[in-house]
Amino acid sequence: MRFAVDAHAIGRNLTGNEVYVRNLLNSLAGLDPGSEFFAYVSVESARDSIPEGFSCRQVARGPFLRLGLDLSRKLRQDRPDLLHVQYTAPLGCPVPVVASVHDVSFLEHPEYFPRMRSLQLRWTVRRTVRRAARILTPSTFSRDAIARAYGLDPERITVVPNAVSTSFRPMAREQAASQVKARFGIAAPYVLTVGDVQARKNQEGLIRAFAELLRFYPELPHHLVLVGQESWHGWRARRAAKRSAVAERIHFTGFVSDEELLALYGGCDLFVFPSHYEGFGLPILEAMACGRAVACSNTTAMPEVADAAALLFDPRSTEQIVLAMRDVLMDAQLRGRLERLGLQRASQFSWKKTAEQTLQVYQEVVALRDSAASLAPRTLTVSRR
Repeated sequence: MRFAVDAHAIGRNLTGNEVYVRNLLNSLAGLDPGSEFFAYVSVESARDSIPEGFSCRQVARGPFLRLGLDLSRKLRQDRPDLLHVQYTAPLGCPVPVVASVHDVSFLEHPEYFPRMRSLQLRWTVRRTVRRAARILTPSTFSRDAIARAYGLDPERITVVPNAVSTSFRPMAREQAASQVKARFGIAAPYVLTVGDVQARKNQEGLIRAFAELLRFYPELPHHLVLVGQESWHGWRARRAAKRSAVAERIHFTGFVSDEELLALYGGCDLFVFPSHYEGFGLPILEAMACGRAVACSNTTAMPEVADAAALLFDPRSTEQIVLAMRDVLMDAQLRGRLERLGLQRASQFSWKKTAEQTLQVYQEVVALRDSAASLAPRTLTVSRR
């Protein structure tokens, strides 16, 4: 069999989409030596991230040319049995499509997106899911949301959870804190959050809660570290930080490498994830895999991911976020228990399992296509004399 994956996100700092496809490709490598894999990338540097043995093809970086012409043309040349995409398939796709749709926040909360981006996703994702042979999504929450939004039979949607890269692992807190001090100049103990700086991730709410925490408990020495590149309306979080009474204790790192992120996770006393909406919430598992206590929102897919290994709070409630941070930072026994539970929870997910389940879907889609082709009526040609 010949499987193709649209890997244009690799090398583009597209955070969750890039993490997903990079780890999936690396984990698919070696699972099915009898099949051929194609990866379509959009920047030259991405070739270094493609596993050995995969056929790497470069397509246009711009979405209009890539989806409108270039990717379809490459598919006709390579003739794979299917194409795996995230959210959007190319126009005129000549092969069956498996589509990963991580969430439908652009439908349920369009206020978190630029207007044109929301409209574009509404059109392209609807077109993709309606023609896809199978849809993959990382949580039961997202499966139900997709089925509801598009009126689909849930049987067409397969839940395949995301996982944590093996690069995220426990690290001595003192060693990690030393690296954080050297790289970012943060010497104090700190609370950490990770995610693109945007309204959906609710950094503003966390900044307000952090200021309240220090107002009520001034003896706490902690700083707040926000990791992630600035996205749409991210300036609002920076404005909230500047206006905060504890502005000097709030730090934005911007986009960081995996190595830097490992140190940032390892050096924190608490990881807080206050997002309003997630189709999965991978940073929750990353922090747990690094052995750090987690407090996160009780909405959308996050309770499903965290299970009983995190403190949950209403992200709209400043009081609940404050209490969650206070309980973990001021109760060493609770913090230690959450760290142990988090390690156990993270160990239940692996990219190998994710790749195995994804490969099974690929094989099922090809088998169904071949079965349908064998049952199709054949035209009988009668020669006339």
